[in-house]
Formats: sequence, structure tokens, C-alpha cells
Amino acid sequence: MKAARPKRTRLRAAAKAHVPSLSDADVKAIQERIGYSFKDRDLLVRALTHPSAVASADSVRLSNQRLEFLGDRVLNLTIAERLIERRKTESEGDLAPRLNRFVRKGACAEAVRHFGLQDYIILSDGEVASGGRDRESTLGDACEAMIGAIYQDGGLSAARKFIERGWAQQFESAPVETRDPKTLLQEWAQGQGLPLPKYSVVSRSGPDHAPVYEIEVQVAPHGEAIATGSSKRDAERNAAALLLNTLTGTQ
Repeated sequence: MKAARPKRTRLRAAAKAHVPSLSDADVKAIQERIGYSFKDRDLLVRALTHPSAVASADSVRLSNQRLEFLGDRVLNLTIAERLIERRKTESEGDLAPRLNRFVRKGACAEAVRHFGLQDYIILSDGEVASGGRDRESTLGDACEAMIGAIYQDGGLSAARKFIERGWAQQFESAPVETRDPKTLLQEWAQGQGLPLPKYSVVSRSGPDHAPVYEIEVQVAPHGEAIATGSSKRDAERNAAALLLNTLTGTQ
């Protein structure tokens, strides 16, 4: 008796993933703007590829999310080192709000606009139609990803130079005293003998790659304020600043 032949499994070829790209002219223009030439062009393309521009199954491999994760850490390290070198007499409590000012999404978005990179970010048609090219979180993510890409391609020194150029105007315009609105609101409440501010999430909307948080802060019994932000931290800071302005007339 002949042995039964094993059944053949028919394999269907997987659909080829759409790989985002930039023209030679765009790559040249971007590199001239940022003052850095990539050895690995794919890193540059990936840094500017928003998750919406690729299929969800390819997002980890082709979008800028992993580079953003890396770039965020490089940015925090670079700014922290800069503050330590220039603010030799300040405590951790003084340095922390200064750090937060320069690493928040808004600061990163401002750096993207400084370089004029917003028009080169690769987005889906739907994301473009919904205003993604002007969205702070989208620009901020792209900036952090660019930092991560430069770090991987050229090392920490190259990434630091990019940050120094991108943040130069923000460094110059930073007020002498940069204090976190949450800290200021807490100090005001304590000075008035009131309970500490309480923060609560009112809502969370938007896709995972571009969330919008709505946060309420209360200082009983004097009032409350609601504000939004692209992260809980930013929304809390915005709400604290709004309530502080209402209570004291200053921010």
C-alpha cells in the first residue's frame, strides 16, 4: 500500500506593504534645512512617516513611532545636560519645570516649524484633510522622531547640534523664571489655606497616535477650570494656568 501523500498547503502571497518615500529633491531640501546629511536615507523617511500613512500591520516597522520613543529620551537628556551646565545653583525642583518647558510637544512642534519640516511629513489623505499637518502632536512626534533618527545615524553629538539649532530661539526667549503652572497653583492654594488642587480626566478623544485629553482642575471652594492637551501632563498644565489666571489675574 502506498503511503498517503501529505496535503499541500496553498500559501497566498502576502500583499506587498506600501513603503513611504521622499523624492531626491525633498531629501536634499530637508537635509539643507536641518544642517545634517543622513548616511541612511531610510531613517530620514521613517522619521517623517506618520502612522496614518502606513497600514496598521506595518506601523511598527515603517512609521516614526519607535524613533519618536528614542528621540524623546535623547531630547530629555540633552536639555537636562544643558540646564545642569547653565543653572549651577538651582535645585531639582527649579530645574524640572524648565526641562518640561523645552521637552513638551508644543516646544517640539515649534522646532519643526523653525526648520520648515511640516510640509514634508508623510500623512494619509484623511489625516491631511483633518488638519494633521498643523496638529501640535503630529509635529511634535515628527520632531522627536527626527532626533531619534539623527541619533541612530550620526550619534549623540549630531543629535545635540540639531536640538541646539532647533531650540535656539526658544532658549533665547525663555523667561528668567519658568515655573510649572501646577506648582504655582498648588503654592497659591497652600498660601490661602485651601485644599490642594484636584485633577480629573473629563474626556479622551482622538486616535491613539493623536489623543486629545480634557482635564478639569478644582480648588474648592474657589473654582475650577477645564483645558485640553495632547497629553495628560499638558492638559493639566493648561488647566492649572487657566484657573490660576482666573483666581489671581496672572499666569
